[in-house]
Amino acid sequence: MGTSLVMIVTAALAIPLGVAAGVYLEEYAPKNWVTDVIEINVTNLAGVPSIIYGLLALGLFVYGLNMGQTILVAGMVLALLILPIVIVATREGIRSLPQSMREGSYALGADQWQTVSRHILPSARPAILTGAIVGLSRAIGETAPVITIGALTFIAFLPPSPVQDTIPFINFDWLESPFSLLPIQMFNWISRPQASFHVNAAAAGLVLLSMTLLMNSVAIYIRYRLRKVL
Repeated sequence: MGTSLVMIVTAALAIPLGVAAGVYLEEYAPKNWVTDVIEINVTNLAGVPSIIYGLLALGLFVYGLNMGQTILVAGMVLALLILPIVIVATREGIRSLPQSMREGSYALGADQWQTVSRHILPSARPAILTGAIVGLSRAIGETAPVITIGALTFIAFLPPSPVQDTIPFINFDWLESPFSLLPIQMFNWISRPQASFHVNAAAAGLVLLSMTLLMNSVAIYIRYRLRKVL
């Protein structure tokens, strides 16, 4: 449950921001030294060790903004981790489109936003989706950033459910809940001497692998469907 909820926050933050940043840099940003510096930094950030993001989140979110060691903070730090991946994938998807698509849209009277929203983004969706899933697949197995911000190594409760049976039927209390993740549980169990904990760690590894394969399978299916439509 902790892994699933953290991935929901990560996807909700990283994908819209990453796509918006990629579209801006590729379609709207002026070509000058400022954008060149931004592009170099975005590319370099994709290779920064994950522990650096954990230290950044610890200093900024946990201590600086006093947001606590919660699911929301974990999702934010993992969103920062995969944000460069989503930005680069979005830009590469947009760059792969022919210039004639833009020229044809402008020739029919569309402005730049209509061209981007109705032609560029729909055509680049397969590449954007691939980048998003690759980023989430990396985030789901990360331990260093979430350990740095204070993820629990032992947990005996579930976070509050995002869905409730009373109006408005949506609950956001889970965002402020302490959490643990499957990789942390695996590390905790495998470090114990008892064989039963090693069995638990292997089972958790299968669950984590299944979640990763499920995300990739959904992405491949959606990408296939989108390419058939296009």
